[in-house]
Amino acid sequence: MEQETQAPETDTALIGLDWGTSSLRAFRFDATGQVQQMRHRPWGIMNLPPAADGQPHTTHAAAFEHAFDDVCGDWLQAEPGVPVLACGMVGSAQGWREAVYLESPASLDHLAQGLTLVQHAAGHQVHIVPGLIQRGDLPNVMRGEETQVLGVMAGPDRPDQAPVLIGLPGTHSKWVLARKRSIAQFHTFMTGEVFATLRGHTILGRTMQAADTTDDAAFARGLQVARSADAPLGLLSHIFSTRTLGLTGALPGSAQADYLSGLLIGHEVAALAAQPNQGATRVVLCGEPDLCRRYALALAAYGLPAPEIAENATARGLWQIATAAGLATPSDTRSTEAAR
Repeated sequence: MEQETQAPETDTALIGLDWGTSSLRAFRFDATGQVQQMRHRPWGIMNLPPAADGQPHTTHAAAFEHAFDDVCGDWLQAEPGVPVLACGMVGSAQGWREAVYLESPASLDHLAQGLTLVQHAAGHQVHIVPGLIQRGDLPNVMRGEETQVLGVMAGPDRPDQAPVLIGLPGTHSKWVLARKRSIAQFHTFMTGEVFATLRGHTILGRTMQAADTTDDAAFARGLQVARSADAPLGLLSHIFSTRTLGLTGALPGSAQADYLSGLLIGHEVAALAAQPNQGATRVVLCGEPDLCRRYALALAAYGLPAPEIAENATARGLWQIATAAGLATPSDTRSTEAAR
């Protein structure tokens, strides 16, 4: 379903696209970096719209161009030549055009200098933000989260060199150690996807029942088990207790999903707490509100700092990268707080 927010009409300085696997968001920025209009479409890279006649598109690029035109074509028609910057899975191998991964650590300037250009058939130029790769025995990658992180770090209250631990909970949760304008290192946990898989495709889901409200007590119980004396048994042992607690009547079906969530998030945060994190004393969460609330409970259980909550990070990050790349020229100093 189409969603749109709009402020009073003003000249457009930048169009930013947050283009992921399942959805597409477009932001229309003015010259101070404020978002004047936002649109949301279901056109993620795995769900692009069909051609006007309902048939598949004749080329890979044509499908992306159709989605692009749907979300922001009228903006460009009204103001031709406005720069466009996109981040997310649109730059993956399955996206519009692959934007190669940059090596981590990486700064805002590295990202701004590494943009990939794709040419729309109608003449529009779209710049795509690269992802990051962290080399090592177990490599790690991100695509789209780098823009969120830079948006989180763009606020004026972030000390220039003080490390900040940024959590991006979701399907593939990311934990990023960042300093002003740079990403030092990051970890990925497939917590959200594992939860969905266990709930929807294993025997654990057979006894789960839908609940009207979140069961915080069950969630806290899962957290407690994850950090209990039985913790050395590991996650693979703990998740089976979702079933056995149900079989013995200790955990009603309506509480089992929240208990499983507590187990998974608890093990994630336990692993995070064991990392040195280079002395970061500030934690920031950026994500869906209820999920951030759950993670805040888990952080408290493990003695980590109470998190701040960041909003509008992707839009703010797109503006930061665009100005660093020279795609947009801020009109005044308010751009340092763009899209807040």
